[in-house]
Amino acid sequence: MKVSDAMKKQPVVCLKSDTAQTAAAVMKKHDIGPIPVVSDLVSRNLEGIVTDRDLCVRLVAENKAPETTQVGALMTRNPITCGQNDSLPQCEQFMRENRIRRIPVVDKQGRCVGIVAQADIVLHENSEAVCKMLSAISTQGWSALWTLIPG
Repeated sequence: MKVSDAMKKQPVVCLKSDTAQTAAAVMKKHDIGPIPVVSDLVSRNLEGIVTDRDLCVRLVAENKAPETTQVGALMTRNPITCGQNDSLPQCEQFMRENRIRRIPVVDKQGRCVGIVAQADIVLHENSEAVCKMLSAISTQGWSALWTLIPG
């Protein structure tokens, strides 16, 4: 199966110049956590990705103003991507290796044409592959959490 079979096509995007408040409102409206950041709305060249976690860790925790802080200051630049014709197992491997839950999909010109989330993999892969992916992505985070719990 190809990435194009599982990805969400034409995802909601934002610009580096958009404010964090605007990005948060878009996330709420569309019930999403990641938003690909593109150069402009016509070419949709991928420049980064901003997530709900970025808003929490890089904005709220650092006491920045959401109405004036631009997405460009919060986003992850040059995110891991995959192509439409990549295999779904290859995309899953990228998630596992990089411990990420969402991957923007770009065409040969670097335009954002989709996004693949962990849930998309779960819906399209066999249970063994899903278990391996979830374990690899989550292991370090849970290990760190358990060290914080008294016991």
